[in-house]
Formats: sequence, C-alpha cells, structure tokens
Amino acid sequence: MKYKLVIFDLDGTILNTLDDLADSTNFALMENGLPARTVEQVRCFVGNGIRKLIERAVPKGSSEELIDCVHKSFTEHYRVHCADKTKPYEGIVDVIKALRKAGLKTAVVSNKADYGVQTLCGDYFPEMFDFAVGERQNIRRKPCPDSVNEVLGKLDVGREDAVYIGDSDVDIETAKNAGIFCISVTWGFRDREFLVSHGGVRFVDKPEELYREICGTPMER
Repeated sequence: MKYKLVIFDLDGTILNTLDDLADSTNFALMENGLPARTVEQVRCFVGNGIRKLIERAVPKGSSEELIDCVHKSFTEHYRVHCADKTKPYEGIVDVIKALRKAGLKTAVVSNKADYGVQTLCGDYFPEMFDFAVGERQNIRRKPCPDSVNEVLGKLDVGREDAVYIGDSDVDIETAKNAGIFCISVTWGFRDREFLVSHGGVRFVDKPEELYREICGTPMER
C-alpha cells in the first residue's frame, strides 16, 4: 500500500457543485442589482473560497461595501440551496468505499465554507470520512497548508503516508505547501492542459483509475 491517508478536495473532485454555486452567485448578484454570470464564468471563479468567488463575480471596481452585500446574499441563499443540483461524480462513492475497505483513512479539506462541507459530506458521503474541514475564521484557506496539517495531526498520519486529490491549481499548490503528493483529477473544474501549466504531474481521468493509482491494484467490482 502506497499510502495510509487520502485527503480529497470537495468541489470539482468528489462533488459536482458547479450549478448550485452558479445559481447562488447569480441570485446574490441580481438581488444587489448586478448582472448575472454564466456557469462557465463561475467555473473559473471558484477554488479560493466564497469571498474570492464573489470578488471575481462582481463588476470590476465594486466597493467593499457592495462585495459585502453580495457575499451576505450568497451565503444566505447557498446555506439553503447548496444541494439542489449538486451530486457526486459517477463512481466516486464506490471508490471512497473501496479505499476505506482497503484500510485507508479518508478526509476532506475544502475552501468551501465549513457549514457547506459538513452538510454535503453528511448528505452524500455519510460515515465515509474520518475528518472533514472547510473554510473557517482564523484558519488560512488553501493553498496554505493549515487545514491539511490539521488533518494529519488529527489522524496521526505522516506526510509521506498521505496523498492529496484535487481538480485545481489551488490543490496542486496546497499539496506542495503541505509536503505531500498530489494526484489531479481531470473531470472537475479545470482541464488537464490548465493543470499541467500549473505544475500537475500525476493525473487520473476516471474515478476507478484513482483507486489503482493509490493502492497499486485494480479496484474490485
């Protein structure tokens, strides 16, 4: 076995949350009299937390006061509607279950607000993670390694025994900053070419390939 712990990103890696993120972004924008964004635009805005998503979604030159209002509208809407259209990527639940059956610990580290992480992990991946954390006050978000370090400490696993799974440049940088290996998935919010240009070195195109990459053997059906 190559590893003892698998740490997953959430959005774009195990859950397709894009439509709900786009819906809440556009609700918040329009509630504050601002133009809506396309789903593809929102795809490019996500990855660095809700605040950064809103800063990218509002028109350039928007005041901090306006950004605060849009952020508040988003949070109130997304708290209620974070699971309207969201769903796990096909096959990923089976992979997580198989990893745990093989004896590996599993965790989630996300830049999504912690309330969203806890709600979505509970709804879609009940009892499938030993630890899950999202964005919280006074904790630096990814690509800072703080939350990854927290998981390693909580689960008592060394860096050499952990691997980080993500779909973005932020995930690649997070793993680098935490001193652990990163496997990038190509079914998420960023394509392979983009990931290569941001330092990605190991890729998987399908969830079942992820099991082989981590465990060194094919996943049993």
